[in-house]
Amino acid sequence: MDLINILPDSVANQIAAGEVVDRPASAVKELLENAMDAGATQIDLVVKDAGRTLIQVIDNGCGMSDSDARLCFERHATSKIHQSNDLFAIRTMGFRGEALASIAAISQVELRTRLHDNELGTQVIIEGSQIVSQQPTACPPGTSMAMKNLFYNVPARRNFLKKDSVELSHIEEVFRRVTLIHYDLGFTLTSNGKLLYDLKAGSMLQRISQLYSNTYKERFYSVEEETDLLKIKGFVGKPEYARKTRGEQYLFVNGRFIKHPALSAAVERAYEGMLGDHCYPSYFIGLQVDPSRIDINIHPTKTEVKFVDEHAMFAILRSAVKKALGQFTLATELEFNTPAEFNIPPAPKGYVPPMPQISYNPNYNPFSSTPSQTHLHLEKVPKDFKTLNDLKNTKDLTPPPSLPKSTCLQVQNHYIVTPLTSGLAVIDQQRAHERILFDQLKQSNNQAIKQSQTLLFPVNCQFSAADADMFNELLPDLKDYGFAIDAMGQCTFVVTATPPDIKESELQECFDRMLADYKSSTLQKFNNRSQSLCTSLARQMAIKPGKTLSQEEMQQLVADLFACPQADTTPNGKKIITIVKPEELLK
Repeated sequence: MDLINILPDSVANQIAAGEVVDRPASAVKELLENAMDAGATQIDLVVKDAGRTLIQVIDNGCGMSDSDARLCFERHATSKIHQSNDLFAIRTMGFRGEALASIAAISQVELRTRLHDNELGTQVIIEGSQIVSQQPTACPPGTSMAMKNLFYNVPARRNFLKKDSVELSHIEEVFRRVTLIHYDLGFTLTSNGKLLYDLKAGSMLQRISQLYSNTYKERFYSVEEETDLLKIKGFVGKPEYARKTRGEQYLFVNGRFIKHPALSAAVERAYEGMLGDHCYPSYFIGLQVDPSRIDINIHPTKTEVKFVDEHAMFAILRSAVKKALGQFTLATELEFNTPAEFNIPPAPKGYVPPMPQISYNPNYNPFSSTPSQTHLHLEKVPKDFKTLNDLKNTKDLTPPPSLPKSTCLQVQNHYIVTPLTSGLAVIDQQRAHERILFDQLKQSNNQAIKQSQTLLFPVNCQFSAADADMFNELLPDLKDYGFAIDAMGQCTFVVTATPPDIKESELQECFDRMLADYKSSTLQKFNNRSQSLCTSLARQMAIKPGKTLSQEEMQQLVADLFACPQADTTPNGKKIITIVKPEELLK
């Protein structure tokens, strides 16, 4: 009995769709790339319910004939390559011919297209890879591709989609990746009837400002280099604007966004000695490489590529970024900010400088048992200081619920060591504070947490359009935790009060990381939004390694930690306390 059979096209297309379209943002990417390959100068993206209900891309490109409008939905049907050698000279965004076939397999598609020389266009309606109808229609030149009810025939896949705010943020990220490098084209993004972006054709720096904020114009240095191997053009962030997250790091090769750890490391290596710990630079860099020296056909999403000359490209990119940083920073400092102490006027003719004088105390005797005066300032030993003998003879080393009487020691401004009846407890101060804050934030009736400190000057925080929508969702919870925040425009929020543990200078960074945590898959395991927010806020508000704590602060921290119901781990499950037992100390 024969067991092997050929899959029907509808089933094969659904399998291929699993590789190409895993969420609405994937379909957006494919449709935008097709519009650009069609030679469009204006592309409009419209989504409803974060792409679940509708994803529509309208362009003014070349359009398609009646036969092409039908043939484009077949698997491996493409106008961009004709033979195998063409794979090594790809200059278009798409080339496999799988995108439209995959999209048609998992949604209800309506295509309207018209050639510029024709008076009428054509309309094609497809459901689940099956053509329902094709007929002439009146439409503007170009193409309008609308996919409705994504995964309507694959309900299991639809159930795996995240909430609308998360899916919209992914769509916006894809929109940024496409529009940042194609700054010579016009784009719009409309969500649920609301215009989020209206991008005009211009320069790359103008596009960055349109997508983020006008203030970004002052945050970057231009980097430009041309060699026989590659051409580099883009912008790198000033070191003082480095962030705690890697959100604004974009690399493009031949007009295509890529993820390449080696090239990303080359950019960051150029910042050696300029950034603080756990800080990452922002950059938007486009590379032009000979298509024959690059392979982009190694991943369905085409975000992973291989280079023939990877080591040379690493060195060139690192040198170009380093040159830009040095050219715009050191040169400026030397030319325009010359220190005043070097501007010494010449001495008058015949001037003889006086002999230097040394003052000293002739009565000072270093061997005297009672010296008259010394210049040594010794700090007074606190009365409650315990020597090692005191600690050894202490009988009651039991920690809270009452405030511990034992002296705490701080090691490397990172760990707190305190004696217990079972040995020595080594406590990570940041993780301990994170656990304490998390438990306090969870208690909705805890009035201490709701106390706010009013800012002397309000702080403006700016977000992208999708992040602003998500931030609006979180405002009620943030107000419960002590923030006073008001919206000012579409993407700007004014903060007038904060909880006591947050600094004004860290507000933008705090909110950025909070949104990143909220969108990340690691926080989706929590059952509710409030718990996710508590986890992120506790991490942002907790004291950081390197902070020196007084004896009272350490004792209070240890007391508060031991009062927590689950004092041994952080909300994310990381270990807080390590007990060093007496037998281990004897070794």
